[in-house]
Amino acid sequence: MDNAEIMEKSSIDVENIRADFPVLSKQIGGKPFIYLDNGATTQKPQAVIDRVSQFDSEEYGTVRRGSYRLCERSTQLYEEARQKVADFLGAPTKQEIVFTSGTTQSINLVAHSFGRKFVNAGDEVIISNIEHHANTVPWQVLCEEKGAKLKVIPVNDDGELIMEEYDRLLTDKTRIVAVNHVSNVLGTINPVKEITVKAHKAGAKVLIDGAQSMPHMKVDVQDIGCDFYTFSGHKMYAPSGIGGMFGRMEVMETMSPYVTGGDMILQVTLEKTIFAKPPARFEAGTPPITQVIGLGAAIDYLDAIGMDRIFEYEKSLLDYGTRLLQEIDGLRIIGNAADKAAILSIYLESAHPHDIITMLDQDGIALRGGHHCAQPTMIRFGVPATARASMAFYNKFEELDALAESLRKIIKFFS
Repeated sequence: MDNAEIMEKSSIDVENIRADFPVLSKQIGGKPFIYLDNGATTQKPQAVIDRVSQFDSEEYGTVRRGSYRLCERSTQLYEEARQKVADFLGAPTKQEIVFTSGTTQSINLVAHSFGRKFVNAGDEVIISNIEHHANTVPWQVLCEEKGAKLKVIPVNDDGELIMEEYDRLLTDKTRIVAVNHVSNVLGTINPVKEITVKAHKAGAKVLIDGAQSMPHMKVDVQDIGCDFYTFSGHKMYAPSGIGGMFGRMEVMETMSPYVTGGDMILQVTLEKTIFAKPPARFEAGTPPITQVIGLGAAIDYLDAIGMDRIFEYEKSLLDYGTRLLQEIDGLRIIGNAADKAAILSIYLESAHPHDIITMLDQDGIALRGGHHCAQPTMIRFGVPATARASMAFYNKFEELDALAESLRKIIKFFS
């Protein structure tokens, strides 16, 4: 199937979508800008840019702390954005959505507020061999402090979790299982519902790192059944500095605050503080109000396109890009899971990923090179780093053609 046939079958009008993103019209060194670093951060549509500008220009006020109209309007918009996140994730109620700075802070919140209370010496925490450092380091620190044991689900050569090993790792000492929904290096889509069901049978709680899944596929936390689901706004076409988590209310109510201060209390005396119920309990201080409004606008934008359509189109990009790159001698794709999101990690024996990225930039192509904050994954696959092409619904098949052509030139240069 050629490009024209694929586009004819696609349910997305990619040219109209690209017109919504001002940065995609740029040129780099006289060449069209090709942005393939969406796993690191995504570009913003004009609708999000405009909504943030309008809010800051005309509607900005602090939230929850005043009875004048501007404050009341800001509070209304802030809570409407919380409802949008809840609906987007299929959460039962908006009170189960906590705003944070992003996935990293959300995971640290759970490691601190749940982990330090419920994980003790001799207990166990399970992660996988393909986690981002943000879902590795907090649990390492917790286990070191508590005298608990960190256990790791291994992966096969295709980058898929070995579920039989996971079954063996689970015991009655397991307190929490923390895994990503989608690997930021390999694109592997993990069986998070199965992981959750098995963990709950063992009496453990489950955290899912949704940083790489929430922007690219429909997520239903009630269907998954997890206790926590974390995400970052800047990876889903929203401003940076905002993200959050879904947390089951009955679990969050047992947890102590991660950060203390204003607006997360019911009463403070010099002798004692009574904390508010979630989500306020975990949102101390003045929140990132503008960024929350931008997040709500980004969700509106994604909803208008449809997450199922986005996933379908990005899967066609992945399939096309995989076929292209597999035809290039001297190139190895790291991660070939049967169930995979639109990420292609590339390794060339002849060139270091940093050199590849620098040379691709000369052709106006933006990829990410390095270990992608996932050094244990690199060790597992025996490479120091990769060049990663991570796609979004505004990417075109022609851009993957250009990537393949540039990679051929790089291989020829270093041969």
